[in-house]
Amino acid sequence: MKSKKILLSNAYFYRFDDKQWNTQKPYPPYGTMLAAALLREKGYEVELFDCNLRHSPNEILKHLSRFHPDYLVIFDDNFNYLSKMCLNVMREACFDLISLGKKAGCTVLVNSADATDHAEKYLRVGADAVLLGESEHSLIEIFQSDFEKNETIKGIAFLEEGNLIKTSPRSQFIDLDTLPMPAWDLVNLDEYRALWEKAHGYFSLNIATTRGCPFKCNWCAKPIYGNRYNVRSPRLVVDELKLLMLNEGVKHFWVCDDIFGLKPNWPKEFKELLAKEKLKPQLKIQSRADLLLKESNIDDLVEAGLAEVWIGAESGSQGILDAMDKGTRIEEIEKSTKLLKQKGVKVAFFLQYGYLGETWDDIEKTLEMVKKLMPDDIGISVSYPLPGTVFHEKVKEQLVVKENWQDSNDLDMMYESTFSSLFYRQLHTHTHNVYRKEKLKNNLSIKSMLKFPVIWVKEKVSSKKLKQLSKT
Repeated sequence: MKSKKILLSNAYFYRFDDKQWNTQKPYPPYGTMLAAALLREKGYEVELFDCNLRHSPNEILKHLSRFHPDYLVIFDDNFNYLSKMCLNVMREACFDLISLGKKAGCTVLVNSADATDHAEKYLRVGADAVLLGESEHSLIEIFQSDFEKNETIKGIAFLEEGNLIKTSPRSQFIDLDTLPMPAWDLVNLDEYRALWEKAHGYFSLNIATTRGCPFKCNWCAKPIYGNRYNVRSPRLVVDELKLLMLNEGVKHFWVCDDIFGLKPNWPKEFKELLAKEKLKPQLKIQSRADLLLKESNIDDLVEAGLAEVWIGAESGSQGILDAMDKGTRIEEIEKSTKLLKQKGVKVAFFLQYGYLGETWDDIEKTLEMVKKLMPDDIGISVSYPLPGTVFHEKVKEQLVVKENWQDSNDLDMMYESTFSSLFYRQLHTHTHNVYRKEKLKNNLSIKSMLKFPVIWVKEKVSSKKLKQLSKT
């Protein structure tokens, strides 16, 4: 029997999102590479069209014409929070990929957060099936059955005589150690290296050690990996780091887990294995303030190479944190930030404006928290209702004109918030400028600032006028 030829792709184009492209910090599509490795392990002939740095979906045509695949599998990198945002510009690009694949005679399969939430939209533009949620094993079953639209395959959606059919959900995959290492050889890492080194003077790659998040912030969507928390063994993670550090000369890694190092004793075993292999990576992770209060855990992470932590601080108002079901306290943000800084770890805050019920007083508390704690970096967004969340359920009746942002710099309020979209866009700029001015005033001389250039954004309104605008 002829072996199936499978072309994998993702549907995130950094160039289509000005905010993300301008940061010049692209990461390879880790989840797509993992799916490619699994298919290759099962004996299928596989190629990968990496959209991340491409200019247009049309660039897939040369792969379609040369490789002549039987299947086009658009398997998004679900380890990347940018994919979870479900931006219109990326959905439209995915629709283009679907169309091009069908014209080339491929059976087209799609897996992404947006496709999981809106399967019918993808099927109506030509996809043969949408793989819902965590889908590596659904993919294998489809190929083993030659994809007859079969309701015995769990976790897929397709159209039958124009009607949407969704099969029974697939159980969450638990044993991550049975998965192969991602197919790093299928991606042109030199393209990524050139961008990183030109913009930042170093090269960073991504790696995942877990899937899922057990916490229940009511605005956080988890359409792929859910609320369970499954972990790779420290041994396999170290093996992957060793491969990338020795073969590619990479030292800096973004650990793209929602929550890194949550499992008891995992960081300790991880640091010991790294020491045994004489590996000294620099790690950037994401975590929660309440998980970073135990000094022994932080010491293990630091010894493993922890260089930077992004904390989901969200707000300086306890009332807003409670409304979000965040489960953290302001004092925990303060204590963890101070403890990490004492250990020489950079601390960055994710901040979120615009949650339901937010007042000017809440905003002032957030600004004061930033000035008081002076994180090493901040990332600011406004609340964004994603399907499957408690937050979305509260506002979904208002999502009539617009359901998704066009790109990550959209910052449009799609529901009735306390203040207008204009106000929050101005607040976004104002917060960055308050932070930069405070950083310059408190921490850095003009000479040292030259090492860390910043872009000063001209504000359309002053702090005083912004407060006045909040009252209109």
